Amino acid sequence: MANQGAHQVSPLAPAAFPELPPIAGVRLAAAETGIRYKSRPDVLLAVMEPGTTVAGCFTRSKSRSAPVDWCVDSLEGGSARAVVINAGNANAFTGKAGVATVSAVAKSAAKLLGCKPHDIFQASTGVIGEPLDPSFITDALPKLAEQAEPYAWAMAAKAIMTTDTFAKGATARVKLGGKTVTINGIAKGSGMIAPDMATMLVFLFTDAALPAKILQKLLSKAVDKSFNCITVDGDTSTSDTVLLFATGKAGNATKGLRADDKDLKAFSKALNGLCMDLAHQVAKDGEGAEKFIEIAITGAENDKAAHRIAMSIANSPLVKTAVAGEDANWGRVVMAIGKAGEKAIRDKLKIRIGGITVAKSGMRDPAYKEAEIMPHMKGRHIVIEADVGVAKGKATVWTCDLTHRYIDINGSYRS
Repeated sequence: MANQGAHQVSPLAPAAFPELPPIAGVRLAAAETGIRYKSRPDVLLAVMEPGTTVAGCFTRSKSRSAPVDWCVDSLEGGSARAVVINAGNANAFTGKAGVATVSAVAKSAAKLLGCKPHDIFQASTGVIGEPLDPSFITDALPKLAEQAEPYAWAMAAKAIMTTDTFAKGATARVKLGGKTVTINGIAKGSGMIAPDMATMLVFLFTDAALPAKILQKLLSKAVDKSFNCITVDGDTSTSDTVLLFATGKAGNATKGLRADDKDLKAFSKALNGLCMDLAHQVAKDGEGAEKFIEIAITGAENDKAAHRIAMSIANSPLVKTAVAGEDANWGRVVMAIGKAGEKAIRDKLKIRIGGITVAKSGMRDPAYKEAEIMPHMKGRHIVIEADVGVAKGKATVWTCDLTHRYIDINGSYRS
């Protein structure tokens, strides 16, 4: 993919990037360094004030990148002063050179900000296996630190894009500890998207005062219900990173606060909603996507089983290509349920597409007429529901269709 800008904008994209308000204690700047892309920003620096706490969730890939390893180690300290992100090179599968690059960037940023290297978090996205010269980033850091300002959210979201066709952002406000707190988030992701968070980078910022341990519990819960419930192609990346920074500048009360406190319920709900918004944007920007697909499973043995069945459907190329062709081929849904490896009672199986029952009692619904479902199949938002007749487990996941443009984009990714 020589030129990200050559890809047409997803028809599922929002009308515009949302207006994200400043977050007290956060400043951002982006720069064009030429790591891979031309005439666009590709390095982002977000600077946080002292006292900022941090939480993170990362890929479970066994070949994870050097920046992911660095972040996992850095989380033990619970504090952060900055995050540095680059697009175009994943700094993954780069051996000792990759470790050296991460260390060099951390030391350079720490010197600028007067903090410890492990207070500098990092993320990289792009081509795997190519060494990343740290000077692209370290040479840009002084100017970035000088130019960082609180309103640069749109530019920040654009700087972390790879095959994305639109920048992704979301914001929320909520009461916590007697104060109004704000949460902002930016994300990138388009392909290599599957649970364990995919080629997905997500950066969340809030002015709430929250201890790192509580922040981690809140983030892990939000990720499980959002980013781990989307898929584009079933492939898990080396670089998945979700980081949440809390500057504490809102001044809300924290004494005696616990993760299960009632006072945190509203904040947790707002965080979950914001993460869901960003997760849906990622699925809607699936490489070559034309349709957004919602898959809801009920009647499973438990919620985990329902999730696995839903993902079996969502990751099926046969289901996804049928949706792309506007073909209500519910037999492919039956196939995907059967191969999921979870309990399902064939003769109790019920399937609905667009609210129309297409199969029940283990066979085609005699009342089903395919002409009735065609208007739904021609739409942008496709809903598939299935009850597998076992118990009360349920789950919902989201994906997109699979079109020929997915091949076009990935067949030329390195060219």
